[in-house]
Formats: sequence, C-alpha cells, structure tokens
Amino acid sequence: MTNWIAPEEDLLPDFIIGGAMKSGTSTIHRILSSHPKIFIPKKEIGFFDIDNILEHSDFNFYNNKKWVFQSMEENPRVMWDWYHSKFRGKESLLKGEDSTTYLASKVAAKRIALQKKEIKLIFVLRQPTMRAYSNYYHLLRTGRATYTFEDTLRFNPFSIVHRSLYKDQIENYFKFIPKEKIKIIVFEDLISNQQVVIKDLCEFLNIEFAEFPKQVWDNHTNKAVLPKSTKLQIQKNNLLRGLGNMKYTNDLPFIWAQEEKNRPFFVKVVNKLHSKLNPRKEQAPPVINPETKKFLDTYFYNELLGLDELVEQEVLSKWFYKK
Repeated sequence: MTNWIAPEEDLLPDFIIGGAMKSGTSTIHRILSSHPKIFIPKKEIGFFDIDNILEHSDFNFYNNKKWVFQSMEENPRVMWDWYHSKFRGKESLLKGEDSTTYLASKVAAKRIALQKKEIKLIFVLRQPTMRAYSNYYHLLRTGRATYTFEDTLRFNPFSIVHRSLYKDQIENYFKFIPKEKIKIIVFEDLISNQQVVIKDLCEFLNIEFAEFPKQVWDNHTNKAVLPKSTKLQIQKNNLLRGLGNMKYTNDLPFIWAQEEKNRPFFVKVVNKLHSKLNPRKEQAPPVINPETKKFLDTYFYNELLGLDELVEQEVLSKWFYKK
C-alpha cells in the first residue's frame, strides 16, 4: 500500500466530490469551479480506484491476448506523475477532484486515508431508485447498456444498483476517515434549496460564499441528452460494445496504443448513420414503470434502514412513503 502514498503532497486535492453518480455532482462541480479561489479539473479522474475493475471495467484494454491495465505496482512514478499533472500549477488555489465512483469503492476510502494531506470528501445522495434509473440512461447513451432497464435489473443489476447502496458505502468511509471530514448532501435538498446547501458547503470547505459570481446560479448542468429510440440505441450498443474502449484512450496513465488505429472503419459509418436515424436531444427520460419503481423502492428501503442515524439527518422520509 505504500506505493499509494503521494510523493508530492502539495499536488493532492484539498477536497473530493466522490459521488454518488447521477446525484447532482456535476452541478456542485460547476458551482465550486466558478469560485475564484477553487480549481477542479474538468473531467472526472477516478485515480484512487483506477485499478478497480468493478468500478472501471473500461479502464482495461485487451488485444491480441494481452492486457493493458492501470497498475500502481507496475510503475508508480508514471501513475503519480499522471495524477499530479492534473493539479500542477494550481498550488495556490483550493484544489478539488470530481470522481463519482469513489463512494462505492472500498479501495478508494483506504487510499485517500493513507495520504499525509488531510482531504475532505463531499458525497451527494439521491433517491436510490431514481439514481439507478438515471444511471441506466447514462450507460445507454454512452454505449454501455445493452438491455432495457428492466432486463438490466434481471441480467446485470450490479451495473446500476450497487452505487445506490449508500449505507454500507458510508460506513466503509467512516472506518477510515473522520466523520467531520465528510460532508453528506441530499440531492433533493440541493434541488430545492441550492444556495442554502452551497452556503453550508462553503463553511465546510472554508471558502467565502460571497465570492461566487452571481451568474452561477442561473445555469444548469448535465441535462439529459437522450436518443429518440431506446431500442435502436441498444441495438447499436450491442453491435459496437466489444470493439474497444475509445472513450478513455487519451485519459489514462496506461493505454493500448493501437486501440484507435485498429478500430474498424465501419464503426464511424455506423455512428454517422445512427445519428441520422436516431438523433439525440435534450429531454427527460420516460417516466419509470410504477411497478419497477415499487420493486426497487422496496429493495432499497430495506437495504438503507439505519442511514438516517448514520448520517445524522432525515433522509429516508424524503425518498420513500412511510412503511
């Protein structure tokens, strides 16, 4: 584990927006990064669980019977140089990182706790069924969902369910990091009382709320851009899913250099044709099937009993009808 202790403490973040995915973290990222004394890299990094194949299966490359993967054991200097480069030159600012897999990742908690620098954590919790539903549409439009929502729950539930299991995840973090260094925000509070929530967050981070530009409150982040036909998108995803991890070929310490060169030309043709037949536009996902919501709500309610006491605020009553 000693390889996971940063060689340059000044080039670590002061805080991390660690999840949950599809719970308003992009909104918090946008607002905080507008502050004149804060710097956050534009893209998610996922460094402290970069080798976790359950959280980042697309970070691993396979071709010609060979694997290329992210390994601190193989070459820690390359790994840390890559990570530190995200913050180099910003030492005078309050630095943040946005990595929405961390909350669900047991290894991230351990590795963040190893650092000599004290790092604060921000977690945003959303009604778990609706978070999973939004997560599904994220996977759909990024080419990774190959079933309908209901069939995903039948055949690959881990991909959309496990990041809503907040109680076990927060308990894991409390084992390694003091409670006072972790800020828990409820997504529904963020939506209804944005400035109140951000003021409270400013106190946690020791920054001045008054220094935010006024226009930051007029914008909206991460609106859903969905395909016209879910069925056509699933067909395309199934066709192209096994042809490589193109999205990450320029955003990782170790990549398969031939990934883009070896990509069949017809993939570009398929993408172009699909964009004409199945255009995307900003729109809300279709309303979730009431029976599916009932099924998931029952599951999550039982899994999350005790969450209120753990985070010392009322949460479950905001998400579920009284049982």
